Amino acid sequence: MTGAQLSDLYDAENQWAADDDFFLGFVNERPHSRVLDLGCGTGRVSLAVAAAGHRVVGIDPNINSLAAARGKRGAEDVTWIDGTSAQIPEDEVFDVAIMTAHVAQAITHDADWSRTLADVHRALVPGGRLAFDSRDPAARAWERWTPADTRATRTLPDGSAVETWIGETVEESGLVTFTEHRVSAGHPEDAETSVLKFRTEEQLRHDLCTAGFTVERILGGWAGEEVGSGHGELIVVARKPH
Repeated sequence: MTGAQLSDLYDAENQWAADDDFFLGFVNERPHSRVLDLGCGTGRVSLAVAAAGHRVVGIDPNINSLAAARGKRGAEDVTWIDGTSAQIPEDEVFDVAIMTAHVAQAITHDADWSRTLADVHRALVPGGRLAFDSRDPAARAWERWTPADTRATRTLPDGSAVETWIGETVEESGLVTFTEHRVSAGHPEDAETSVLKFRTEEQLRHDLCTAGFTVERILGGWAGEEVGSGHGELIVVARKPH
């Protein structure tokens, strides 16, 4: 599959949902905000935030995802940057920072995670807020990432059909390694192995405190449910103190 097809597949697999409503509503609590979308992917949330009247910078290390984002309607209203938190413009400050779609879990090394939080803290104005989501390890979501439960077929804009599923999944010390399989137009693609970090609520609170944030709340679901309510989420809202 080409990079463009992989981006199309990502969009097909990740339609607008309750988590996007949450992040858009979070940003909209303050009109005309300067917003950092770190790990913006193909731009679904960045574009919606910009359309709501905010000034948005979207950053992502995946060049194919950014290429897809830049080709979408309204892309000219977002500043797109190829990179990680290290590429946050030093001459800009933000009222709000978001990391959506569990992107925080893709930052697997503790040093990189600490640097990311420190970089975001530096970029926010005093009183600026950060929101991100991470799966609650207590829910053990990876145990349900089986071929039977994840197998699906989707049709891309170019008309090609892609079958996907998750195969082998291994958890060790909070790191979950899993293998994604794809069959495109009847031809098996190379399997792709990914790693995610599952941090506990206590770990997240500690890491945010170390980076200088004050945790406002941690939710367990997109409708405001408590942690451990069965929805399997850790939705974090934190603030940089004045």
